[in-house]
Amino acid sequence: MSARAVVLEEFGKPLALREFTIPEAPAGGMIVACGFGGICGTDLHLHAGHLNIPTPLVLGHEGLGVVRELAPGVDKDAAGAPLSVGDTVMWASSIACGTCVPCRLHREPTLCENRRTYGVNRSTVDGPELSGAWADHIVLQAGTTVIKVSEGTDPLAAMSLACAGPTVVHALYERRPVRLGETVVVQGSGPVGLAAAAFAQLAGAAKVILVGGPAARLTQAAAAGIGEVHLNIAEAADPDAVLAQVLAETGGLGADLVIECAGVPAAVSQGLRLARRGGSYLVIGQYTDAGDTTLNPHQIVHRQLDVVGSWAFTGAHLVEYVRLLPALAARFDLASLVTAFALDEHAAALAAVAEGSVMKAVFAS
Repeated sequence: MSARAVVLEEFGKPLALREFTIPEAPAGGMIVACGFGGICGTDLHLHAGHLNIPTPLVLGHEGLGVVRELAPGVDKDAAGAPLSVGDTVMWASSIACGTCVPCRLHREPTLCENRRTYGVNRSTVDGPELSGAWADHIVLQAGTTVIKVSEGTDPLAAMSLACAGPTVVHALYERRPVRLGETVVVQGSGPVGLAAAAFAQLAGAAKVILVGGPAARLTQAAAAGIGEVHLNIAEAADPDAVLAQVLAETGGLGADLVIECAGVPAAVSQGLRLARRGGSYLVIGQYTDAGDTTLNPHQIVHRQLDVVGSWAFTGAHLVEYVRLLPALAARFDLASLVTAFALDEHAAALAAVAEGSVMKAVFAS
C-alpha cells in the first residue's frame, strides 16, 4: 500500500508529489492517515532554504488524522486516555532528546539541541519517508506526543491554530501569562496573532487590541470574534498615526501586555512604545531570523519593561491546546479562518500563503 506526499527536493524549486510505500508501525509508534496537514509560514522559509535542513523531505509539521495502525503495546494517548485504531488525533511536531543540557539541566525541552521534527529535519533518506503531514499517511515514532481530539470537534477549527495555538499556549502559560482585567495589544494578524488574541480573551483580558493587516485579515478576525479593536498598520500611509490610535485605545498609558506576533523586526521597536510603564513585552513572532532592527533601549528602562521571548512549544503545550479546543470553538468561529487545498494543489496553496490571500491554508486528503 502506498501514500502520496509533497516533497521538498531542492530549495527554491517546485515541490514534487511523490508516492511512498506505507511501512508497518514502528516499535512504540503508529501509522496515522493524515486527514489534514497545515501550511505554516515556516514552511515557506523551509522551501526557500532559509533554514539548514536535510533534503529530500516530506514537509508538514502540523496535522490531524485518524489512527490506522498501532504498534504492540501502544494503547494510550499522552493524557492516558485509551487509544484505538479509528481515533482522531493530533500530534506534536517535535521530539526532544531528553539528554542535552537544555533538556537535562535547564528543564527547557523547547530549547532541545537535538530536536527531531516532523516535516522539518526528517529526511526521506534517513527514513521512514513518510515523516511529514503533507501526505496521505504519516509514520509517528516512539516518543511522539499524540493526543485524541474530542468527538464533535470540527477538524478545520482544530487546524486553524494547529501550530500557532500550542506556540501561544507555551508563551502565555510558561513565559508571561495574561492576567485578569489586563489591556493587551497583539501585533500581527496572522494565525499566531489570532491565537494570542483569542487566548487573551479566554484568559480574561479586559480589552484586546489587534494591530496588523491587510484589511481583509482584520475583517476576517473580527468576523470570527477574535479581538475587540482592529487597527490596520500594514496598509497605513502614516504608521505613527496608527500607533497613536493604539495608545489612545489603551487610555493613553499603554497596554499592560504587548504580544509581538508579526515576525517583522521593525515591529519590536514599535511594540516597546505601546506598553505602559511597568508593563510587559512578549516576543513570539521572531521565530525565523528576518534580520536586525533599530530600537531605543531607553524605552525598556524608562518604561521598566519585562521583555520576554518565547520559542516554539512542547507536546505538553499541544495537549493543552487540544483540551482548550471546545472552549475556543464555542467562542470563536475558527473554521472560518481555514482554506482547504488538495495535495496536488500544493503550488497554489503555497502561493496563497505567500501572498497572504488566505488566513490559514491546510491540505485535506
